[in-house]
Amino acid sequence: MADGHALPELDHALPFVDRHIGLREADIATMLERLGFDTLDALMDAAVPGAIRAMEQLDLPTPLTEEATARELRRLARANRPGEAMIGLGYHATLTPAVIRRNVLEDPSWYTAYTPYQPEISQGRLEALLNFQTMVGDLTGLPTANASLLDEGTAVAEAMTLVRRANRKATGPFVVDADALPQTIDVVRTRAEGMGIDVVVADLTDGLPEGPLCGVVVQYPGASGQVTDPRRVIEQAHERDALAVVAADLLALTLLEAPGALGADVVVGSSQRFGVPLFYGGPHAGFMSVAAGLERHLPGRLVGVSVDAEGRPAYRLALQTREQHIRRDKATSNICTAQVLLAVVASMYAVYHGPEGLRGIARSAHGLAARAAASLRAAGYDVPTTAFFDTFTVHTPGRAADIVKAARDQGLQLRLVDADTVGLSFSEASTASTLRAIHTAFGVTPAAVEPVDALPAALARTTPYLTHEVFHAHRSETQMLRYLRQLSARDYALDRGMIPLGSCTMKLNATTEMEPVSLPGFADLHPFAPAEEASGYRELVGELEGWLAEVTGYDRVSIQPNAGSQGELAGLLAIRGYHRANGQGERDVCLIPSSAHGTNAASAVMAGMRVVVVKSGPSGEVDLDDLRAQCDAHSEDLAAIMVTYPSTHGAYEDTITELCEVVHGHGGQVYVDGANLNALLGYAKPGEFGGDVSHLNLHKTFCIPHGGGGPGVGPVAVRAHLAPYLPSHAMHPDTDKREGIGPISAAPYGSAGILPISWAYIRLMGAEGLTRATAAAVLSANYVAARLGEHYPVLYRGHGGLVAHECILDLRGITKDTGVSVDDVAKRLIDYGFHAPTMSFPVAGTLMVEPTESEDLAEIDRFIDAMIAIKGEIDRVAAGEWTPEESPLRGAPHTSRALVGKWKRAYTREEAVFPTGMTGPNGVADKYWPPVARIDQAYGDRNLVCACPPLEAFAE
Repeated sequence: MADGHALPELDHALPFVDRHIGLREADIATMLERLGFDTLDALMDAAVPGAIRAMEQLDLPTPLTEEATARELRRLARANRPGEAMIGLGYHATLTPAVIRRNVLEDPSWYTAYTPYQPEISQGRLEALLNFQTMVGDLTGLPTANASLLDEGTAVAEAMTLVRRANRKATGPFVVDADALPQTIDVVRTRAEGMGIDVVVADLTDGLPEGPLCGVVVQYPGASGQVTDPRRVIEQAHERDALAVVAADLLALTLLEAPGALGADVVVGSSQRFGVPLFYGGPHAGFMSVAAGLERHLPGRLVGVSVDAEGRPAYRLALQTREQHIRRDKATSNICTAQVLLAVVASMYAVYHGPEGLRGIARSAHGLAARAAASLRAAGYDVPTTAFFDTFTVHTPGRAADIVKAARDQGLQLRLVDADTVGLSFSEASTASTLRAIHTAFGVTPAAVEPVDALPAALARTTPYLTHEVFHAHRSETQMLRYLRQLSARDYALDRGMIPLGSCTMKLNATTEMEPVSLPGFADLHPFAPAEEASGYRELVGELEGWLAEVTGYDRVSIQPNAGSQGELAGLLAIRGYHRANGQGERDVCLIPSSAHGTNAASAVMAGMRVVVVKSGPSGEVDLDDLRAQCDAHSEDLAAIMVTYPSTHGAYEDTITELCEVVHGHGGQVYVDGANLNALLGYAKPGEFGGDVSHLNLHKTFCIPHGGGGPGVGPVAVRAHLAPYLPSHAMHPDTDKREGIGPISAAPYGSAGILPISWAYIRLMGAEGLTRATAAAVLSANYVAARLGEHYPVLYRGHGGLVAHECILDLRGITKDTGVSVDDVAKRLIDYGFHAPTMSFPVAGTLMVEPTESEDLAEIDRFIDAMIAIKGEIDRVAAGEWTPEESPLRGAPHTSRALVGKWKRAYTREEAVFPTGMTGPNGVADKYWPPVARIDQAYGDRNLVCACPPLEAFAE
């Protein structure tokens, strides 16, 4: 303005809280009337025990509008200065093809989907993950790969535990290559220390150190860039009955021989440079592939091929009996969420480029690196790296810091190895301009030097890879776009309708929250960039950690854990560190209620604790008499209790404060699992009602999308006495956080790239909005319980006879009387256009429903009506009109193919595919058609196929 005064900002838009919460005032009034309450406050007063109510309202900034929030995030992104990342150490600049960025990474049909436990409505995602597994298996030269891990550091740590599990006869330490990525070495040490595994870091140039060992990991190429033939070390390991792990670079493997062909038993690494942005350290999809015979020891998810009820191939999760939700403390891993969305991006990058394109990218990066090394040598610099792919070091006595600074002035981020050494890593993003900038930074006048191929001839790639048709069929963008659309159309995500999964909080992931993820300032920054280049991230992280501490009542928060499972591990390691610092290292018993999440028990074992189960009472609450008995029995060695609140059964228990007092009275710490925080925000704080530590699920309560099974973030929040034992990282930008118990994930801030989502959610909602969201979630759950309680027993209720944010429908009596199972109901819901609730957790034979605050009343009623209609079908089975086998429940889900040909079923086609309530108000059916019929799970485990099947398998 000419007079220097800006006009006040006018906003005529609906407040964001009204965009996030699906219920309108009239809906709330209708639902409250059904429940017998006049106001939301009255409902929450009745539901939430007074003993845990927060002492004060949340102290958060005044909410911003969506546009103001977007502006602020753009400011934070601009405060970061990515430059061209040439630091390396497992993180490389990459170019995400626009068609993949727009149609996967930024597409809600991909990022709002849930873990594919219902395979019939997850076929697109499962095919993309099978492509990922095939890509990894081909490039690594091993037959079976999993569907992603959390990052490279934790993948190596998982390989270490796999070695111990699978190789019982081997003794001795786990040997780690001294040229492994430094953050990987630290993550392995953190994990090994918790599990009592000895780790030896050794220079493997001349082979393995003397003595017994259980396994060894070789970095290929090394952190220095040096490519060393791993065959000698692998042979030595096998001679001593140990297993050999190779940590490999996927892009390098397009030119270097596959580790599997060199004798490796396990290959791990990161798929980040296959089109996944740097994201300041994550989220990135780690990978693991294994030799034949090790499949059942694989951690995480594994996609396999089976057949459906119509005899056609279909995809599903294989060998789930390995997982924590089934095996609990004996699981192969505590991992629950992985990095599915990023694995899909990486797999589609391979589909987009194909083997020839990937080889071309690799040759370009190597060629530029070779030219740079040759020109620097010609200028008199010592380049000690003799054989390399894309990374080498330069000896610059006393000048390293000056050269790195000069490079930064040229827009490059080089690695400051030490005062005398600079590291350079080339990538897909490197060009001739990069080379010129390097010459300027080093003060070199480029000479006409012929570069020499720096790849060792003895390790040249000879084994084929990516031979399957999918990696050759989609070269034009039209073909690629249609392939991505074809796969997403086979799935059910939040963009289609409600996903009422208990414990998983499948709420709105608003576009305003999601958009900043792609901003270059957030997407393109290397995790080990100098602190001054990341001021925007540091400001965002500082504010987010402060807000999370405020809403939970704790004193300190670390956002480093990149999944809820890792947050659990971090919290338990903090408890263990605290006891040891107090001279009570013998405290190693972790009490876990019988109803707890499976990750709890698995995490406790990984933290070096012994699991003791506490019984549940008749209403699902923790049995306090048994708790007291266990505390008395373990008073000298009690470390902690892990308890979920509200309970895993979806109820506010009155006894939580008493539970905390009992455990504290016996010297234990209280771990409050934050999985159900969506029922507490604004009303109660775990750090105030007795908790010492909690992990939070930002992919639940704080709106980071599930991504089909990941990414997630699991911050750990602690009271002050546990703060010294939070995760640390040797390369943390905050020097105060470099010393401590060690890192939980490979990057200092874990999956930093998706933290803007949760920052935006809190900034948009404010204190009043978050509190209102909690009340709306509790209202919706109680409304579902009230209406469906007339047709299905509601298993547990808590304070005031109310449920929290979810409710459990008990089908065990129905199954006993009619033979109709929870699986039948889940599959039949697909015909009605719904994803099923959580099946058989925490109680077998039940369905756990969580509507969240984001669903509108019409959608909630549509789900309720579908469940009532299904109960009507069950009643027809009970009346003898159908047998269970002849009913539409057992025949579900019904594909469009079922409409063709002869019909031999005991119910009509209309009843099968257009059941009651499937037509909209205008008489048009908005029908979701499952691409496959019910899948035979057992067949897939008996006939294990975990890579892309030949196209002939899909022929008629």
